[in-house]
Amino acid sequence: MSEADAQRACDFGSFEIPLGNMRSRTRFATAVLITAGLWIVGAAASHSQVRGTQTSAATTGAPDQSGPTFTINERDLHAPPTVVAYGDMRFTDPANVTATNPVARQALIQRILEEKPDAILLNGDVPWHGGDPNDYEVYRAETQVWRDANLRILPTLGNHEFAGCGVPQCLANWWAAFPKLKGRRWYSVRLGTKIYTIALDSDDSLLPGSDQLLWLKNQIASLPGEVEFVLISMHHPPVADIQTRFIVDHNPRPNEIALAQFLQTAAASSRARFIVSAGHVHNYERFLRDDVVYLISGGGGAEPYQIDRTPQDLYQDSGFPNYHYVKFVLDGHILRATMYRLADAGAGTWESKDEFEVHAK
Repeated sequence: MSEADAQRACDFGSFEIPLGNMRSRTRFATAVLITAGLWIVGAAASHSQVRGTQTSAATTGAPDQSGPTFTINERDLHAPPTVVAYGDMRFTDPANVTATNPVARQALIQRILEEKPDAILLNGDVPWHGGDPNDYEVYRAETQVWRDANLRILPTLGNHEFAGCGVPQCLANWWAAFPKLKGRRWYSVRLGTKIYTIALDSDDSLLPGSDQLLWLKNQIASLPGEVEFVLISMHHPPVADIQTRFIVDHNPRPNEIALAQFLQTAAASSRARFIVSAGHVHNYERFLRDDVVYLISGGGGAEPYQIDRTPQDLYQDSGFPNYHYVKFVLDGHILRATMYRLADAGAGTWESKDEFEVHAK
């Protein structure tokens, strides 16, 4: 293994890969964090279309698979376990200051490094153009401090991962950056005994009967009674402030709305609480619907988006832009979350702008 390959392999930190297809195995957890990516077929990054389907078990996992794809032992986590979620970084040449803000992007990297989380969930749109290998090189260079600190990076696909290339090349570039995910478009990670992450692909079908939803159903059905929190992070948001003036093409799509409908039923019948953290909208939003918390955390550095906030949005602060990350800390039977906003990118000053708690059932 080359030095570069070794560095890339460190993104997941220490973990175990369970043997077999997991059909007869069940893993126990107290929280589920579900990250979802986005697959766009073609050379451009579309905002509204769901294209492409998965047909190979090598890239989907068996629909009846239960248990995690990867496992990280409890002894390898901090006490209490901490997870950071954010997305829409758009790593690219730092000279590009329109598509992304490199000062804010790098300030976020340093701040998250100081948090020393047990896992960093990237909600998609990691590169500006997935077809440009140089964008991934910028990602590797700017986040090298994370790997030097042995932080675990759990990424998901976004629409910009499929910008500027056909699907095969885009995936090849993605898997070159994250080799432990090779052959997988969705996956799960057991993070100790209390946190379980599931990465979905929101540009593949999440409609009833789809392979991905069947897989997700089995993942959730196999959760033990100890599960208290299901944290779901995805690129396209299932719930958001509906826009009529700004970025109307970023409103929730039928594909993700179908996931919200599934979660309505899952949350009602599960002993776990569900939290969804999405990206795609370059701002911050928070909702409570059907006993599910829905977040939008798309403040990773990409061009910020103005939005009109609806009354249902539990975050009503008018501050803009909202470069930020969300920190989750498990405190007994309470999951405490804080949104930290970059108050001044030049000075590197931060402020806590939103705090909420989710109590176990």
